[in-house]
Amino acid sequence: MTSRRDLLCDCAISVLAAEGGRGLTHRAVDRAAGVPEGTTKNYFPSRDALLGAAAARMTALHAAAVRRLRETTPEGITPAEVAELYPALLRRAVVEDPTQLLAMAELYLEAVRRPGVRAALGRMAVSNAQAGAGLHAAAGLPSTARDAGLLDAYFLGVAVSLLALPADALGAVGLDDARAVGLGLFRATVPGRSGGGDEPAHGGGDEPGGRGGGRAATGGPGGR
Repeated sequence: MTSRRDLLCDCAISVLAAEGGRGLTHRAVDRAAGVPEGTTKNYFPSRDALLGAAAARMTALHAAAVRRLRETTPEGITPAEVAELYPALLRRAVVEDPTQLLAMAELYLEAVRRPGVRAALGRMAVSNAQAGAGLHAAAGLPSTARDAGLLDAYFLGVAVSLLALPADALGAVGLDDARAVGLGLFRATVPGRSGGGDEPAHGGGDEPGGRGGGRAATGGPGGR
């Protein structure tokens, strides 16, 4: 059962995604959580405390996703199957539920000026990179945490672009085929994958802005 504290943090994440950083107030979180006015302020007295708690909660959620990924990675997973995770993750992050992605973008901006948020996001980035490298290793790929961290950073930038840019701009800069972009990110950053080979077959039916096909994922290298 979700605690009151976690409920407020989850609602803070939702408010960040819907209203942006400026819309994150104690009253907005109270309204989103359906609790009496003043409840959020009792738990998190300042806006800094509220932002830090939201970042810590997102870090915890990502860590849980990383654990699920480790527990559910099948033996004998192939490089092609790992590659297919990235188009699936793009689709989920951009199309199916962009809440986490939007909140993450807002927290990254806040982290520039807020050490507590920066520290929480740093822990998340390291955990995600280590998990990604572990997944790649399970498929026999020689990835390091640095390789996986670079892939995660590219992924975040591409996902924000898919969410923010109009379709004509995505086409002009080569981001209109989200499946190809996801596979391209993998090939560009994972050692031994730049030359093709063992590539998954195209599933067809891709649409601009992250609506590509691909194997569904229960978790992702970045825990998204």
